[in-house]
Amino acid sequence: MISTPHRQTAVALINEAVTAGARSAKACAALEISDRTVRRWTKDSQIHADQRPLVPHPEPANKLSAAERTAVLDVCNSTEFASLPPSQIVPKLADQGRYLASESSFYRILRAQGQQHHRGRTRPPVRRKRPTSYKAGAPCDVSFSRM
Repeated sequence: MISTPHRQTAVALINEAVTAGARSAKACAALEISDRTVRRWTKDSQIHADQRPLVPHPEPANKLSAAERTAVLDVCNSTEFASLPPSQIVPKLADQGRYLASESSFYRILRAQGQQHHRGRTRPPVRRKRPTSYKAGAPCDVSFSRM
């Protein structure tokens, strides 16, 4: 996204090059802007600001309500499912005949609440050093390297 002052500067430079005898497409290419972009910016002989951030975006029709999000969190934090990841919670709920949300929605809700972490009773994984190796380059010459 290019700010309005930068647009004005770019259009002024392009207009200056065109009045000096350069072709519009070549002047635009020098600034790495397409000719169509400059025409769109200068519609009605005025330089228009970018309207994308100001456009209201409608909410998706299938967005979960606050009550549904709370229900998902309650299920994830219940004693029965507290130590299970969503990939195991959703099938177990399906076996019970319950559908609250998709597995990806479970992950999204847990991530938004800061609960997307290791949920089991086992210890978290430990980072191990890479194994060392020895390489013989010549007789009586052994060098040490990490893989």
